[in-house]
Amino acid sequence: MSQIRKIYSTIFGILFGLSVGTIFTHYRTLEIVNRCDLMASVQKKSPLEIIDLNPMETSENSQRTLVFVGVMTAQDFLEDRARAVYETWGKNVPGRIAFFSSEGSMSRDLPLVALKGVDDRYPPQKKSFMMLHYMYEHFIDKFEWFARADDDVFMRTDKLEKFLRSVDSSKPQFIGQAGRGNNEEFGLLSLEFDENFCMGGPGVIMSRETLRRVAPHISTCLKNLYSTHEDVEIGRCVQKFAGIPCTWSYEMQSILHHNSSGSRAYASNLKSREVHNAITLHPVKKAPFMYRLHSYMLGLRTQQHRQESLYLHRDIQYMLNLLQIPKTNKLLAPRVPIFPENETSNKYLGDPSILGIYPRLNKFKPRTRYDLIEWDFIGKSLYSSRHTNPKRKVESVMKEGLEDVVRDVMQIINSQSRERGRIIEFKDLLYGYTRTNPLYGQDLVLDLLLTYKKYRGKKMTVPVRRHLYIQRSFTDLQVREILSTTPHDVREKTKAGNDHKVVQKFKSIINSGFEKLAGLSFPDSGHSNCDDLQKQVKIVMILPLYGRYGTFLRFLNNYEEVCLKSKINLNVDLLVALYKDDESLTSTSKNISNAMIQILTYLKNKYPKNGINYIILNGNFSRGIALDRASRSNYVSDNDILFYIDVDIVFSRESIERIRRNTIKHQQVYLPIVFSEYDSRRLPKEEDETGATTDNNNYLKHSSSYLEDFIQYYSEYVSHTKCSITDARGYFRQFGYGIVSIFRSDALNTKINGFDTDIKGWGLEDVKFLEKIIASNQQQSQKLLDIADGKTLDNTSTENSFMLKMIRTPDPSLVHIFHPIDCDKGLDEAQYKMCLGTKANTLGSYRNVEFNVINNKSILDYVRSSNSNKVRNKGS
Repeated sequence: MSQIRKIYSTIFGILFGLSVGTIFTHYRTLEIVNRCDLMASVQKKSPLEIIDLNPMETSENSQRTLVFVGVMTAQDFLEDRARAVYETWGKNVPGRIAFFSSEGSMSRDLPLVALKGVDDRYPPQKKSFMMLHYMYEHFIDKFEWFARADDDVFMRTDKLEKFLRSVDSSKPQFIGQAGRGNNEEFGLLSLEFDENFCMGGPGVIMSRETLRRVAPHISTCLKNLYSTHEDVEIGRCVQKFAGIPCTWSYEMQSILHHNSSGSRAYASNLKSREVHNAITLHPVKKAPFMYRLHSYMLGLRTQQHRQESLYLHRDIQYMLNLLQIPKTNKLLAPRVPIFPENETSNKYLGDPSILGIYPRLNKFKPRTRYDLIEWDFIGKSLYSSRHTNPKRKVESVMKEGLEDVVRDVMQIINSQSRERGRIIEFKDLLYGYTRTNPLYGQDLVLDLLLTYKKYRGKKMTVPVRRHLYIQRSFTDLQVREILSTTPHDVREKTKAGNDHKVVQKFKSIINSGFEKLAGLSFPDSGHSNCDDLQKQVKIVMILPLYGRYGTFLRFLNNYEEVCLKSKINLNVDLLVALYKDDESLTSTSKNISNAMIQILTYLKNKYPKNGINYIILNGNFSRGIALDRASRSNYVSDNDILFYIDVDIVFSRESIERIRRNTIKHQQVYLPIVFSEYDSRRLPKEEDETGATTDNNNYLKHSSSYLEDFIQYYSEYVSHTKCSITDARGYFRQFGYGIVSIFRSDALNTKINGFDTDIKGWGLEDVKFLEKIIASNQQQSQKLLDIADGKTLDNTSTENSFMLKMIRTPDPSLVHIFHPIDCDKGLDEAQYKMCLGTKANTLGSYRNVEFNVINNKSILDYVRSSNSNKVRNKGS
């Protein structure tokens, strides 16, 4: 038998070796054939075919022949910088674009011109001149303008088109950022006192007439070079044969902008005046920054389009009012609708009765005092009368919004500063007011400190203060689908498409040979149903617990009703981190702990298919330690969603669905804002449907018996609280972060590493955990700098690509049942203050507290006497 096995093994090894050898032989052959086909296809293309231009198209009969953009690149940058240019702004040029590289350069899908007799040596003087000659030879009668750009330039094509259409292209024009060399080169570039050149980095634009005059003399210019700078020599050639210098305009420094930060340019915040005003941005040395700029510019264009849509809605509404068309009638004439009646239609453009209202502070007209939208005061802090924290730090979102408003307003104010000979600069925001109406938008009243500078005529500099009244109108709701497609994915798909024939041959060889031998196959990859896959993700509820026997029984009853008795397997496990009483405690305390363990064991035996587990902890209770130990236990895996919950929370099946929907591995953490009940003893009595009064405290009574006794309580609670989440009953606890769902692999990532176990007692562990998540996200700014510095980052690594978004939203399906709070004075100062704040918030709504204070004479008398004593003591 052993000899037979050896014979079979030998035969198998020979066949396996022949199959693998055949695979690699065919693959290498196909790769060579594919490369030869690529060279042949590139060589066969004509100049017009390279840029996809119809021979009949000219600047007179086509809107896509405004400008021809020639991008200088090199073979080493074709699949990096050049491809990033082509996949971003290169697709939207108001004309055509082509990439110019050295002889022998190849790319299947880029519009590439391999210049004959040109190499990739630096400085690219010959490449630059030969590119201009190629433009002249093949496209001089096709385009109005010709632009020369590097592969590290980002171009705002919409602003470029607007700018070029405002300039006379029939005259010789040489547009760029004028330069005469730096201090070290001054006097060494052979330039006369009145001569300059257009700096090549930010880009150079020539009219057709300029190129027509210069191109025939390019050979002469190449033979008479006075420096190593190609932009200097092109400027000298244009000056000599076209008779014009580069534009002597200071404004060109902002139109064609050069950032002196080098490789780190545009690696930080893009919200700056320079980025918003420029047509070209230089240098963008790394491809990821090109995609980042493109994404940001698309956002700006979206904002612009929405603003234009508001203007159109206002014009339509104004005309409807002039024509006296009733609001119910949206038709100007029969069968000529302004807006489709069906709001579900794809052509529905919004309601002009709302979007068409002109900006004013009284858009919304309240009917009662309670409908009034109160203003928040903006100073060094943010003051709000209805917020749970009346005085708080101005949030980063608010700061960013104010900066956007001020920047846009100052740009409008200074839009005609050149004609008026003055400029106004923003210095500081002294104070302001803000309010938000979800239907109409945000209102702002800002007190600005400005500086008025007059530089024409009688010069002066004067500080001024002005009030700014702004209304940021909301547009209609936009729903869009976000595809998880990165530039890397696009490149990979393109590459896969280019090598499609090779892959198909590879598969055919595999399926015809090795498949028959080993019974294996390589089918085409498909996409599984993400929704079905997401439903299979297990949720592990982690409950830290010490004492609270009756409340624990209520929680278990809720868990059994929602997760265990459901006909559909929700795939939800329970893990209790139970602090057990010390042996020195009374037998009653020990019996409570043992009773909890017995109940969990009973449930585990009753539902053996569900995971109901517990871990025992000793020592003083610490929620942070309990959550951290449970997260690291063997009862959970890296692919599980951990839902950290409190024993006072009541949840539903809707809660489970939201947790699973909003928690995404390596991408997203869900922090629901739970509804927290007020102290029921301070709530006014309500009337039921029969007119009888109901005491809101009845449903809080607990039973000391087992789970069956709580069914009655739970059904009463659900029927009582259904559809009754109002300001009078409770509030959404915006400042609480303890209820959170996150994948275990993300919670234990080295950048977060679980909970802080140094915190003892009540609170603060959730804040520290959230700060870890925020700190890990802020490290992405350092990642941008590392990319700018040329450091190689493995983006496939979980550590390098780790960045968690936080979804924070009110969840009415999660209710925190009221319980009295006792703040231990032995806590740290920060924990003690947080505890007192939470306790104060459970007293009742602001309106209820206000009502009780105003209508209680004894409280008013006490406040009055207390103030009098303070004044008397201060005077003495």
